Amino acid sequence: MGKQRSSNAEKSRRYRERMRAEGLRPVQIWVPDIRNPAFIEECKREMRIIAANEGELDFYDEDDIEGWTA
Repeated sequence: MGKQRSSNAEKSRRYRERMRAEGLRPVQIWVPDIRNPAFIEECKREMRIIAANEGELDFYDEDDIEGWTA
């Protein structure tokens, strides 16, 4: 098992070296866990608010997006 672990570590090291050679760097980000029951409940709560106010919510004005391109 030690041999396999060393081999995987070596593959990872070579991969990171190749990526760095291409001008990339690793970045770690933390995002919400969408499997968390609290996250799911908050999404449901926000969707109920949106549904209750359908047609009343203005997310942007035309003036806010003038000049934007995709």
